[in-house]
Amino acid sequence: MSEIRRVGIVGCGVMGSGIADVCARAGLEVRVAVSGEASAARGRRRLSKSLDYGLRKAVITEAERDGALERVSFTTDLGDLADRQIVFETAPENESVKLDVFGALDKIVEDPAAILASNTSSIPIIRMARATGRPGQVIGVHFFNPVPVLPLVELIGSLLTEDETRVRAEAFVAVTLGKQVIHSPDRAGFVVNALLIPYLLAAIRMVETGFATADVIDQGMVLGCSHPMGPLKLADLIGLDTVASIAVALYEEFKDPQYSPPPMLLRMVEGGLLGRKTGRGFHSYS
Repeated sequence: MSEIRRVGIVGCGVMGSGIADVCARAGLEVRVAVSGEASAARGRRRLSKSLDYGLRKAVITEAERDGALERVSFTTDLGDLADRQIVFETAPENESVKLDVFGALDKIVEDPAAILASNTSSIPIIRMARATGRPGQVIGVHFFNPVPVLPLVELIGSLLTEDETRVRAEAFVAVTLGKQVIHSPDRAGFVVNALLIPYLLAAIRMVETGFATADVIDQGMVLGCSHPMGPLKLADLIGLDTVASIAVALYEEFKDPQYSPPPMLLRMVEGGLLGRKTGRGFHSYS
């Protein structure tokens, strides 16, 4: 099996641009498919900002930054991913959208051994696998935000994922990208979010009931439990819409009340108060 050198990415939001960053830094040729020219421009800005941050922190040199930028191209035509050896789907955490993407990739990507990977944080992989005619090549590869900084990646194979796909995906993530891999069964939320989301929802319920303010809760967990960030600032960083989507997926899977999204969270999402990306969530960001 040939070495993976050509990477495709669908979407260039926070996660898509982060994956493009680490793949380009690893010397790979990256092509990012986006919905339009405005999305491409935003994606380029995110990628440049991420690489500039690495330069300021002396993680990469100026030459490495420039080389990484040159290795990433953008397209508004999903068909331009036809020659990719691995494609990462980073569409919004919406099951119907992701199923459409996988159905399209199945028809577009020419190499029958190409890996079709989802960065979903909650949706069972087998559903996306069944949207294709090659379920054995579909796998979950869940990076964490910010992708260039956090070392962990969850690998999630479905009941239909072939062993060879698991082995190739792990080698790519661990050896080529230098990430630490943990394996999760194909259950909504996987390992990390199945633990994290109830914690975040508990903090939101404390604010909702007036038990404590967001500042007090965050200060308590940072100063009292040595967490690097409080749960409400973390929820704002993840995006409250994403937190709500993961909670809904977990609740639908397990029917456990601890996964049920609090009304306050749902109203904030409906009101566009999504956290850092909109400038306001449980905290304000200028």
